[in-house]
Amino acid sequence: MSILETRRLSADNVGITAASEILWDGGLVSFPTETVYGLGADATNDTAVARIFDAKGRPHFNPLIAHFADIEMAKRYVDWTDQAQMLADAFWPGPLSMVLPIKLNTGLSPLVTAGLPSLAIRIPAHPLARKLLAQAGKPVAAPSANPSGKISPTTADHVLSGLSGKIEAVLDGGNCDVGLESTIVGLLGRPTLFRPGGVTVEAIEAALSLSLINDTSPDTLLAPGQMTSHYAPGASVRLNTTMWQVGELRLGFGGVDCDLNLSPSGDLIEAAANLFHHLHSLDNGSGKPIAISPIPNSGLGAAINDRLQRAAAPRP
Repeated sequence: MSILETRRLSADNVGITAASEILWDGGLVSFPTETVYGLGADATNDTAVARIFDAKGRPHFNPLIAHFADIEMAKRYVDWTDQAQMLADAFWPGPLSMVLPIKLNTGLSPLVTAGLPSLAIRIPAHPLARKLLAQAGKPVAAPSANPSGKISPTTADHVLSGLSGKIEAVLDGGNCDVGLESTIVGLLGRPTLFRPGGVTVEAIEAALSLSLINDTSPDTLLAPGQMTSHYAPGASVRLNTTMWQVGELRLGFGGVDCDLNLSPSGDLIEAAANLFHHLHSLDNGSGKPIAISPIPNSGLGAAINDRLQRAAAPRP
């Protein structure tokens, strides 16, 4: 692929219009959501979607999430259910993606679904993303805007460090508030957790008045983020560390002596927002291993631990 001049677009009407025009022309635009920066392409354009995989080096069997401006647009592409409406009422716009049966003849590129009969959909809450999607007026396929398997981006600079020269533009909306990808729930039968994320399992189960089946296995691959090795820095990662070793870069949680701290007060919301940003900062090319304090495995801690376990997994 030829090297592109990647533009940094401003978070105003001029930048939004430029980003929308790039999408219509089959180009790639990174844009901020409340979770992480996404890498957007027109989901109805086969070539544009294929360029996402090429830019990221992403396996083609890994499906993408289609982002929509509103529920009515989303309903045109999937078989809507009562449970989908319950979750949409509770969490949309926001960091929740739902996997539903895809309708026939939607015009979506089969690359978005990886050939599966289902589609992952989301309505993001970030105002800049909402404005871009509304102006584009079509579904936008958007995985995280980073090389496949690497640390997800929470700033425009993170995007540019990984994808500059491979995409047309990044719409700079500052830091992402949540800092973890969306939770993904499958509604293809009994509601199933495919990926923990920005909405807790407890909140989803309360909204549905039932417990979720847990299926985050890489053998499933019905949704993004299920691959064993994912969100990985270049350096090796050691988890649940209570004793630091010489030469390690120390990522702490709570009242510990460390190089960077996800949350000195032990706040899981703060830790989630800082996770990828701090991993980017520690993954500085020195080759030093990264050691990470234990994180409580409740609420958002379950999503944080999911990302850390995939970051520490053996590389393919």
